[in-house]
Amino acid sequence: MNKTALLARIVETLEHDVEVLRRAAQTAYETATAEENIAENKYDTLGLEASYLATGQARRTAEIREALLTFQQLRPRDYDPARGIQVSNLVTLEDEDGVQRLLFIGPEGAGLKIGEGAQQVTVITPRSPLGQALLGKGVDDEVRLVVAGVAQVAFVVEVV
Repeated sequence: MNKTALLARIVETLEHDVEVLRRAAQTAYETATAEENIAENKYDTLGLEASYLATGQARRTAEIREALLTFQQLRPRDYDPARGIQVSNLVTLEDEDGVQRLLFIGPEGAGLKIGEGAQQVTVITPRSPLGQALLGKGVDDEVRLVVAGVAQVAFVVEVV
């Protein structure tokens, strides 16, 4: 997969997410401030709940905007075997069962999934346990991770 095209898709997805969340936050704000939602008694909490929702959505929108800005400024670097895996590398991992997955080491946007089927790429950050384990590794290196008390092993198949 072409990293430049992947970055463009990540930016496009984040822009879409920001717009969807912005609209949802606006709707929640309008609900929270609507005259008909003014509390009539202590049990009437619709306006208060909508306010909490609007605040949470506004925070999430700000987080995604920050990730978007970071990705817009990111200049992808080619893989350097001497430095190992770094931010902006696209990594193919293969587990012990032969199942492969594509990971993009991004500065933000952890958990974002781009593409479909076998060409799906998951964005991870260096702050995640897997991201930490991958930093500095190279092709054919083994990556060990303990998840919920279970050891998992994967091998770096390709890095771009």
